[in-house]
Amino acid sequence: MAKYRPDAHWRDSARPACFWFLDCRAAFPFLFCLLHIRVWTLVVALIATLFFATLERYGFTVYVFWRWLRSTAAGKRRAAIPWWLD
Repeated sequence: MAKYRPDAHWRDSARPACFWFLDCRAAFPFLFCLLHIRVWTLVVALIATLFFATLERYGFTVYVFWRWLRSTAAGKRRAAIPWWLD
């Protein structure tokens, strides 16, 4: 099998898109902030940026964080029989 060049840019295609420290998912709130200039849209954009930066800091994606949050809310005890069959 041939060795790949170390400067092959296609290897970086799986990484999330970022603009310096800003995650690409936080771009939509900032776009909304630029189109609808109000204080509350700026606050929403900043909160979204902090949220995505915190997720990236801990190594979570949005989907992984959603699954973690859902499993935490469900608790450790899982019923084997559904409640409607009791």
